[in-house]
Amino acid sequence: MGDRPCDQVRVRVPATSANLGPGFDAFGLALTLYDELVVTPGGSGVTVQVSGCGADDVPLDESHLVVRSIRYGLEALGVEVPGFTLRCENRIPHGRGLGSSSAAIVGGLAAAYGLAGEPVDRERLLRMANELEGHPDNVAAAVYGGFTVAWLDGEDGRAVRLDPADGIGAVAYVPSTRVLTKEARGLLPSVVPHGDAAANAGKAALLVVALTQRPELLLTATEDRLHQEFREPAMPESLALVHKLRGSGLAAIVSGAGPTVVVLGGTGFPPPPDGWERHDLTVDPVGVQVWSMEAG
Repeated sequence: MGDRPCDQVRVRVPATSANLGPGFDAFGLALTLYDELVVTPGGSGVTVQVSGCGADDVPLDESHLVVRSIRYGLEALGVEVPGFTLRCENRIPHGRGLGSSSAAIVGGLAAAYGLAGEPVDRERLLRMANELEGHPDNVAAAVYGGFTVAWLDGEDGRAVRLDPADGIGAVAYVPSTRVLTKEARGLLPSVVPHGDAAANAGKAALLVVALTQRPELLLTATEDRLHQEFREPAMPESLALVHKLRGSGLAAIVSGAGPTVVVLGGTGFPPPPDGWERHDLTVDPVGVQVWSMEAG
């Protein structure tokens, strides 16, 4: 809590894909698509500049999610920074199931560590991010990188990080339309058959093996009975694409709450449907990164 040691803080935070089929609200994968933040302390208020995804839709004041996360982190760290300028370069599409909100939260909290002149405590950062996000799957992958398994310990978000097998990639098919997470969750039933729950438990365990050691098992290991099909009314084109890709032998899943479709591993990917974008990605190995630098 001493003098501020830097003029600017730069943060890079990856996109994430959660659930990965059977790992509902538990599994996450960090991807090589990034939002970047630059925070310059000074003055008594906030100035927010946004370019890229969502630039015309997000607030440019204290209600901006990154700003709220910075403030939350600074308060938790016991540091006062009355004012700052925030520049956001967004590459993660908003409302598409690639963790844009989690990236904003994790990026803002990491920036708070930089402003405080402290090294990032990733375990504590995850706990704070979970407090803001409400569930730890996406934020865990954004914090740690790689493949993460997250859970709640009481109200605390916890996670372990695993290294994916060499060569595991992810192709993201991103539609032009958004789906709100609240809308997608609202379609889920409160009760599922015991057989479906048991099947998902087995496939989730298998997916850990497939992602870390046996990629040839990815198609079988990504089968889901808990959430994807129930969400079809909100994203029929996404489910149709999942079925088409899986029918071709590709391990396709709905990314997070959708509507993006992600294929894990595999080769011979088809072009995206009309109006969709395709991103050929790899797994980000490190999660959120913070640099302190001189202004200018």
